[in-house]
Amino acid sequence: MNYTSLLEWHTAHKEQALYGRYLTINKLEPILDCLPDLFVKERLGYSVQNRPIYKVTFGTGAIKILGWSQMHGNESTTTKALFDLFKWFEAIKDTETGEELLSTYSFTFIPMLNPDGAEAYTRVNANQVDLNRDAQELTQPESLILKQVYTSLDPDYCLNLHGQRTIFGVGEPAQSAVASFLSPSQDALRTVTQSRKEGMAIIAELNEMLQEFIPGQVGRYDDGFNINCVGDTLQQLNIPTILFEAGHFPNDYAREKTRGFMFLSLIRVFESILLLKSEENVSSNPYFAIPENKKCFFDCIIRNINLPEYGVTDMAIQYQETLRDGILYFVPKIAQIADLDSFVGHSEIDFAQEKIEFPENFTLDVGQNLENLQVNSNLPTTFSVKSNNLL
Repeated sequence: MNYTSLLEWHTAHKEQALYGRYLTINKLEPILDCLPDLFVKERLGYSVQNRPIYKVTFGTGAIKILGWSQMHGNESTTTKALFDLFKWFEAIKDTETGEELLSTYSFTFIPMLNPDGAEAYTRVNANQVDLNRDAQELTQPESLILKQVYTSLDPDYCLNLHGQRTIFGVGEPAQSAVASFLSPSQDALRTVTQSRKEGMAIIAELNEMLQEFIPGQVGRYDDGFNINCVGDTLQQLNIPTILFEAGHFPNDYAREKTRGFMFLSLIRVFESILLLKSEENVSSNPYFAIPENKKCFFDCIIRNINLPEYGVTDMAIQYQETLRDGILYFVPKIAQIADLDSFVGHSEIDFAQEKIEFPENFTLDVGQNLENLQVNSNLPTTFSVKSNNLL
């Protein structure tokens, strides 16, 4: 496929009703209710707070793919990409490509597994449980719904769709990890089993495709084994499982650029499965050549600031995502005051070169919320995706 053309299609035709980071089931339901006849919507059950959880199925093929998004309620980028994918399949269903994909695969997607967390914009569900640590104990209704789906479906491949924080970078010198992937371990030794190897081979194809658009900005997630995680549990069942992590593209706090790359990656998965099935020996080497994620970024670093308690030093600022009246604000908090030469800021300000005036007798310390700090008018300290003014 021509992925440059696909990205152009996405820019022009993505689901316009979905934008930004705060997505709730109330925003999805009108779109789900109007899905074309190609798709079948079914309510699977309800969350802790009685919000509906849906699945969308389409395709008639023998290869069964299961995917789910917003297992963590505040990770919405891949949800947007799923609805863009639905629009794409509707647009191409009568083409040669569409007919091949729809006759090869049977797709099952749960667009929002954690609607309570989505409403509150939290990682956890309404009972404060991380659903991605509940795969064994199955204490939550959302976890039980997912297990019922994968047990009854017996999928050939699973796609675990997540988002990652702005702190992750990749490579040397470090760049922001715009997209990261993982073929989870299925034992503590991190054995490269056949199902892991299949996932690794697909991820290598994703990386190769994405390098055209975000060179040096694709990462490999840590593969430490945790049987309580859904991906590790599914891998133990010998189901090739791929973790998607939608990350931060420069100046894209709404994750709209990243949304496009997730859309491309979903399509590349389907293409890669067919490609790799024709190859007898699949190597894991290209997968391990992808650099591993590392925590090396802050949202903003102020260099060479002179503070009475510290002298000339650096100050790291991290945005705290805060929901107020249905609008998501990015509120800056001081994360570190130290020599930060080994870290990178998504934006950086050098006080040695730029004079910024603070209020008289103002002090700064770690953990401090800077939201109400009034400095030069060219340095706003709070923004929302709606207003889109950045520190």
